[in-house]
Parts: sequence; structure tokens; C-alpha cells
Amino acid sequence: MFAEQYWARRPLLTRAADTGDSFTDLLDLAAVDELLSTRGLRTPFLRIAKDGAVVDPKRFTSSGGAGAEIADQVSSDAVLRLFADGSTVVLQGLHRLWPPLIEFADQLAADLGHPTQVNAYITPPSSRGFSPHYDVHDVFVLQVAGEKHWRIHEPVLRDPLRTQPWNDRAAAVAAAAEGEPVVDAVLRPGDALYLPRGFLHSATALGEISAHLTVGVHSVTRWAAAEAALDLVRSLATDDPELRGSFPLGVDLADPATLEADIGEVLGALRAWLDRVDPAEVAERLRARTWAQVRPEPVAPLAQASAAAALTSDSVLRMRRRLRCALRDGTEGRVELLAGRRTHTFPGEVRAALTELLAVGELKVGDLPGLDPDDRMTLARRLVTDAIATVPDGPDRAARHDGSRGDANGSDR
Repeated sequence: MFAEQYWARRPLLTRAADTGDSFTDLLDLAAVDELLSTRGLRTPFLRIAKDGAVVDPKRFTSSGGAGAEIADQVSSDAVLRLFADGSTVVLQGLHRLWPPLIEFADQLAADLGHPTQVNAYITPPSSRGFSPHYDVHDVFVLQVAGEKHWRIHEPVLRDPLRTQPWNDRAAAVAAAAEGEPVVDAVLRPGDALYLPRGFLHSATALGEISAHLTVGVHSVTRWAAAEAALDLVRSLATDDPELRGSFPLGVDLADPATLEADIGEVLGALRAWLDRVDPAEVAERLRARTWAQVRPEPVAPLAQASAAAALTSDSVLRMRRRLRCALRDGTEGRVELLAGRRTHTFPGEVRAALTELLAVGELKVGDLPGLDPDDRMTLARRLVTDAIATVPDGPDRAARHDGSRGDANGSDR
């Protein structure tokens, strides 16, 4: 129902009482204090705002002291003073900082097919951090602590692109925010609010500290496909000698009429080249761009290097979770494994082994089909050192062969 009725169309408010959800397993106020005080946080992972204006980072950063003289480290005592004075604390990029949110955001991106990010907004009682605005990506608001009053208004620009930020339309946004809201509600812990990109929003904390997570979803858009097609035209059309030609001597660029015929020929040539663009190539460019933005499961470099050196036929290989993979034909009988942002080329004889590992998700080295023992070991070591597969914790853990099959990247969703 969500995909058909709400995604990219209209807001959706879901109450905790209806779902029993709570988000404190992702972040709570104690975790916020830990991040601000003991994790060596630096800008731009922290922003502070008050009454709609962003606070100069110099007011809450300083050197970390002896051996850590980097000047843009967060000063916890400065944050305390600003927060007590009514400023909102914004923790940015938590999908790269906080383990529960790393796992959550990466898995959500894999499920949705669109890259994600996570910020946290912590607001003092009865304070508002930002004036009404819109985002250029969809968001899920997850209320973690306290209460926050949200007012949502219709867009002044539907489906804005990243090149169309709200401050370019500040006057229209301010005027629209004075009208009747489409959502006027107080979010309490466990409540969730979905907002398509472009919907205007602002929020005010009520009687106690309020904290919410904003999960941003960077939608893959039709405009991205248009950009990919134009990029292909740009690369192909350089082979056109007519397009590479110069305008006549004495051309008057101030008089468009003198260029009308020439520009008409240029546009006609571009339309002809656009007709030659292969939709499959456009899709491939979208895939490469999107997969590069989705972060797979982190690996432990030292542990995996040691595991690769100690592989045996009984060692278990597990496809790296959330690493998007696809197998395709390469040149000269080789095969290519598309894995996230990288493309790996293998000898053709490993196709059966890679196909089985991708389908099942987890295999013993000795069970890789179609290869002799030495070639199995060579393939296994490369898969581990190239961070395509990992060796799970525990010595010689038996592979799971319970008849179930994972998805194309081997995750167990």
C-alpha cells in the first residue's frame, strides 16, 4: 500500500500505538551525549541552529588538545552552552558514525533501491531549529524522545531536484507556510512521518528535550536517466565532424537570427544522436551511479586479511551483506562481476562457482563447483581480499544448506 499510495506522492503519519514501534535501539539521548562528548566528533558531522539560522562552527569547535590539535573538533562544553540557550543540535551522517544506524541505513537502502542517509535533530524544550523549508530528497522522520509539533504544507515545487534547493524559492516557501497545513500533528516517541521531497515542513519541540531521526532517501529520478542519456550523447556526438565544426567568420552572437539555421542543424544532429542511445546503456549508468552510493557491510581489514591467508577447504565464504552484485559476460570468454562501485574480471571457468555463491550466499571453499582444489583456493582468496566475500567469525563454521536461497547479493532478509 505504501508504494502505491504514498511513495513520492503524499505524507504519511504512523503512530507508535498502531505499530508498537520504538526507535531507541537506533539512537537515544545517552547515545547523543556519547557522540558529542567522547567520540572525537568533527564538523561537518555536527551543525547547530537557532531560530532558523545556522550557528558559526567556530562557536562550538576547538582543538582536541595535545596530540589532537585538529581545530574543528566538537567542544562539548560549548555545545552545552548553546543547547541550554535554545539551539538545536544536528548530528549529520550518522549512517557513517553510529553502528546501529550504519546497519539500519545500509539495509534500508538495499531494500528500497535508493541511497539513504541519517541525521539526528535534538531540540531544547519549546524551541525551533529551522524555519519552514523543503528537502530535495524524501524523508522518514522517526521520533526518538520527547514531543515535537510538526506543520506540513503542500510543495511550492513538486519533486525538486538537488539543483533546486528551497532557499532559491525562499519567498514562495515563506508565503506557502502561512497557509493551511496538510499535516498538523505532534509526534511522540515511536511515531513516524514520511514526507516526499518538496513538502514544506517545520517543527517545534514541546515541554522537554525532543530528538528525532531524519532518514533521507536520495531517490533515483527520471531526470537522472535524462542526465545519463545526455552524457552518452555528449560522448558519442564528439565523433560527428559537423558538430565539431566552427561557426562562420564574422558571426554576430548578439543577433540570434544569424545563428538560427546553424543552431537548427545542431539541434537536429543532437536529436539524431539521442535516437541512437541504447536504453540499456542508460540503465547501466544509473546502476553504476546508484550502486556506488549504497554502502555495503563494513569489513574488518586485519581479521579478513588473516582469514584469507589461513583459508582451508572447510572455511566458509559468505557474500558481503548489502553488496549489490550481478554477473555478466566479459570479453574473450571471461566473466565480469559487478560488485557495488567496482567491476571485477575473472576467468570464464569460475562462472559456475560465482553463480552458486551469489545464489546461495554462503558456501564452504571446498563446495565451490566446477573447479579443482587449487583454483577454488585462488578464487576464495581473491573474493576475500577484494572484499566481495567475507569469512564469518568462528573457525571452520559449517555453511548453511537448509534449502533456502538468499537474494542476488546473498543477504538473508
